[in-house]
Amino acid sequence: MWSQRDPALRKTGTGNIFIKNLDKSIDNKALHDTFNVFGNILSCKVAMEDGSSKGYGFVHYETAEAAENAIKHVNGMLLKDKKVYVGHHIPKKERQSKLEEIKAKFTNIYVKNLDTEVSLEEFSEIFARFGKITSVVITTDENGNSKGFGFVNYENHEEAANAVNELHDTDLKGKKLFVARAQKKHEREEELRRQYEQAKMEKLNKYQGVNLYIKNLEDDIDDEKLRQEFSVYGVITSAKVMRDERDQSKGFGFVCFSSPDEATKAVTEMNGRMIGNKPIYVALAQRKDVRKSQLEAQINQRNQIRMQQQQQAAVGMGAGAYMPVGYAHPGTYGRLGRPTHFYGGVGMINAVPGTTPNIRTNNYNMVNRSNGRPQNAPQNAGRPNASNRGARNQYQPTKQHNQYSQNNRVANGQGLSNSRNSATASQSSSSAISSVFDTRKFVGVSPEAQKQLLGEQLFPKISDRQPELAGKITGMLLEMDNAELLHLLENKAALDSKVDEAVSVLKQHAMATGQNFPDSE
Repeated sequence: MWSQRDPALRKTGTGNIFIKNLDKSIDNKALHDTFNVFGNILSCKVAMEDGSSKGYGFVHYETAEAAENAIKHVNGMLLKDKKVYVGHHIPKKERQSKLEEIKAKFTNIYVKNLDTEVSLEEFSEIFARFGKITSVVITTDENGNSKGFGFVNYENHEEAANAVNELHDTDLKGKKLFVARAQKKHEREEELRRQYEQAKMEKLNKYQGVNLYIKNLEDDIDDEKLRQEFSVYGVITSAKVMRDERDQSKGFGFVCFSSPDEATKAVTEMNGRMIGNKPIYVALAQRKDVRKSQLEAQINQRNQIRMQQQQQAAVGMGAGAYMPVGYAHPGTYGRLGRPTHFYGGVGMINAVPGTTPNIRTNNYNMVNRSNGRPQNAPQNAGRPNASNRGARNQYQPTKQHNQYSQNNRVANGQGLSNSRNSATASQSSSSAISSVFDTRKFVGVSPEAQKQLLGEQLFPKISDRQPELAGKITGMLLEMDNAELLHLLENKAALDSKVDEAVSVLKQHAMATGQNFPDSE
């Protein structure tokens, strides 16, 4: 009823009419009911924006006679107390060509920056010497006072063009006049939009490759200190730490260099460097829409690879198959393009798609890369009947995440003991996990060990909110830079936001693969 799907009928334009100045309450049905009395309607539509009428619409009749009849009877009528215009629809290309002709042969000119003391008589005399004026007006407010601008309409284009050329930028009572062709509202809006987009692109091109984004800054770092830290790498044109309405640092800022080479060097040298007690994150600044599109692409790519890996694993693995501790099922989590080694001392055992992963303590998280088996693991761990024997070293995150063990010797690269005494000591030490991570542990430690330390801190925090999914979510978050992970440990709101985002991704993936998704929190 509302649209015509036949392109041959649509593109001819025969019988197509345009209606403007419609009341906001008039919708497609009301427009159809108004115009169907004149003939058979092929399509009918009111232009909408964000659910609200834009005040115009289109009606496409089957015959040109019906369209002519509608124009004759409805044009100039009142619909909902508003006088509407009805005419033949003119394609956009034709309208644009006509607009160009009108622009080239204008007679109406716009004058602004008038002194409020200039009277209508003075205004007319100034412009009358260039030709015959058909109308002249100075716009006034409700009190009759001049608003400082007006319009002059000449009889022919040559006179109007001459007035613009002679009077533009001339002085009148101490003010410089602006004189130009009068524009309609949509022309002005289009020109302003074009100027804005042009200025935006120029600004983006100007700062492309030279503007850096820095986060995980300490609260006491201000603009000057930020500039000093980066000044050794080149000429800085601007340095700014972003602040909230209370003038408190938001923990991130921007530094703009004079050349891309300087910015690249600063990123290489400064990313991950300790400033105060925090390692900062440094990267080239990106627009929000670019970041959003990249994130969506990464999530989609990760989901596709995860689904493919799960399908392959489902074919190659039987139910209840044992996965080496320290390695997750390929579809659980992992950085794209590298083995899915899980840091933080937790490994996935029950890694069959659709099942809840079990978590193993640090005593069995060191993997022997030569034979694919974990060091210190039971000798029969790979056999089907070995699951009961190893059950004492496992626990479910849904039951007792507070038994998650922290073993500082992992960070120092020392071997792990599987004795009962060490296991008991590591479990009891979990209650002493500090809410604030001591970044001094990072000094002289490899990135992998740093990642493991961060995982040991993140897992219990995530388990508080998502005990069923803590292992998966921790693995997903450990794909982030260490500086970002430190920020999550110190900022509960930021961590909660990332956890919610990870849960959303896992939920979408579960729905796409037809798996059961555990209840949140």
